[in-house]
Amino acid sequence: MYRLASVDSSGRIRDRSIIGAMGWEPGARLDIRQGGNVIVARRDRQGVFTVTGQGHLLLPAAVRHWCGLAAGERVLLTADRAANLLVVYPPIALDEMVAQAERAVLGGDPA
Repeated sequence: MYRLASVDSSGRIRDRSIIGAMGWEPGARLDIRQGGNVIVARRDRQGVFTVTGQGHLLLPAAVRHWCGLAAGERVLLTADRAANLLVVYPPIALDEMVAQAERAVLGGDPA
């Protein structure tokens, strides 16, 4: 499952459909990590983060700052329920993926 969604000034991603598709209910504990220009969320009984009472994913401030994610920016969300994995691709990750695709198709560096 894929979705595009905006991040608000508090770090909330308001698209509840992807959280629902994952089977994560409000209060579900999550482990949220960043690495390689992406943010990864997994359900984890020991996780320190939770799905909000309204069913939103809330990205911690440190994670948002790490990837330069500002309020109002859109992210690509990918969900793999079988792997219990939700990946958030901020603009920096999308920029790199597009550049790699252009290099693969056009050869060399993108214009």
